[in-house]
Amino acid sequence: MTAPNQSGWRPEMQVAENGLLGGPATTTGNRALMLEEPLLFEIGRADVTGVDLPVVDASAPNRLAGLERNAAIGLVGLTEPETVRHYTRLSRQNYGIDLGFFPLGSCTMKHNPRLNEKVARLPGFADVHPLAPQATVQGALEVISQLGEWLCKLTGMPAVAMSPKAGAHGELCGILAIRAAHEARGDAREVVLVPESAHGTNPATAAFANYRVEDIPATPEGRVDVAALKARLEVGGPDKCDVAAVMITNPNTCGLFEKDFREIADAVHAAGGYVYCDGANFNAIVGKVRPGDLGVDAMHINLHKTFSTPHGGGGPGSGPVVLSDALAPFAPLPFVRRQADGAFYLVEEEHREERGPSFGRMTAFHGQMGMFTRALTYMLSHGADGLKQVAEDAVLNANFILRSMEDILHAPFAASGPCMHEALFGDKDFTGGLSTLDVAKGLIDEGYHPMTVYFPLVVHGAMLVEPTETESKAAIDQFITAFRAVVERALAGDEALKQAPYYAPRRRLDETAAARKPRLVFEG
Repeated sequence: MTAPNQSGWRPEMQVAENGLLGGPATTTGNRALMLEEPLLFEIGRADVTGVDLPVVDASAPNRLAGLERNAAIGLVGLTEPETVRHYTRLSRQNYGIDLGFFPLGSCTMKHNPRLNEKVARLPGFADVHPLAPQATVQGALEVISQLGEWLCKLTGMPAVAMSPKAGAHGELCGILAIRAAHEARGDAREVVLVPESAHGTNPATAAFANYRVEDIPATPEGRVDVAALKARLEVGGPDKCDVAAVMITNPNTCGLFEKDFREIADAVHAAGGYVYCDGANFNAIVGKVRPGDLGVDAMHINLHKTFSTPHGGGGPGSGPVVLSDALAPFAPLPFVRRQADGAFYLVEEEHREERGPSFGRMTAFHGQMGMFTRALTYMLSHGADGLKQVAEDAVLNANFILRSMEDILHAPFAASGPCMHEALFGDKDFTGGLSTLDVAKGLIDEGYHPMTVYFPLVVHGAMLVEPTETESKAAIDQFITAFRAVVERALAGDEALKQAPYYAPRRRLDETAAARKPRLVFEG
């Protein structure tokens, strides 16, 4: 690689002609508004800074207690315009929900109403501090309380823990409550059963909580094999069952509702275990099904998914957990209580006589205030009938995609009945060595973020598509047209797909090599 000049340009930044964009290569590598952007280390220099700093006497006394830096830090110095332009140019190379349809399956990337953002930015919500005196944040505490009440009503559950900050964090909360309940009665169970159709975080959470994870197979229809589950519960006899809980995703990751859920829950309870439901897909049943009526003991709810706050890239997220009467005494601290005079307060310390042996804390403070405000705004603006329509529209859109694609794309569970919020396909009929990955890369050229690929593992070359309820028929029609076009190329063995994407800011990487031999240090 040649050295960059002061502007960061290098000779090899000239690019070859591109079929879509047309025209000759440019000197800078830019294509009008499609701007080439080098690394920060290629723009600036480590021996300069973007601001004037006073010279520091290294021998002067300081308060660093021997922890002062003894070598050059190696970071490049940039001016403010260089920094702003760099990150703005990079942002133009991202795909987001505000640009177009985001068909990630099992992730629920949907439009975030701007009303949510307006309310979340109101003074008193946006600037609330977790250590502020509780008398000064009564409105925020009431939001937490009211949101918790609605979550209980929507799920048919008697209690809720609001502090978990994400879906997997909520899973851990539920499993720790289950562990605490077993320990309270002196029952040292060590196994958690996880069906093949569950989310991948379920077995990880159980293992993190020191449980041994065992799989439960799926039926050919894509649902939990109830007979296999019951057989496992009966191992050791009625008095020696070692199963602490079963973790079921419902609707499951095959996009199907577990129609035998009540039978499963009854069997687990009869064996002395608890039922954990992964509620990440709650948007498919919100307002239609109350998990508490199905026998659920604990379920996390991804507020950022069901109640439409954008997520990804590390946040924001929120994963409150609703709990049954059996697990409510073990819920984590803190929780909000309302006094007789109507004032709200946070219970920060364990009160066994009031609530029971809480397993402790999930986080330092009360949870994600911004997420609470957005979610409650979404609920109140939709109302009960609107939330019911959320589920109906999400299911309708997913089935529209499923039935529009099943004639040319392998749909392994299409005969199992209507899907729920997402449609699942496989690469069974592709030719010429083409795969699901090639279809995903081809969709990038069509202007779409790819769907979830190779998950769930029960389907070879899985393609999981979730349209959500916020996409119009016109938007879905356009996606189906593009999806069908790329699939038809894969079915015809179009070799050009193996090199896609052609029109993205960067071409296809050797992803295996990148994962096994990542270059984590810049070498100029």
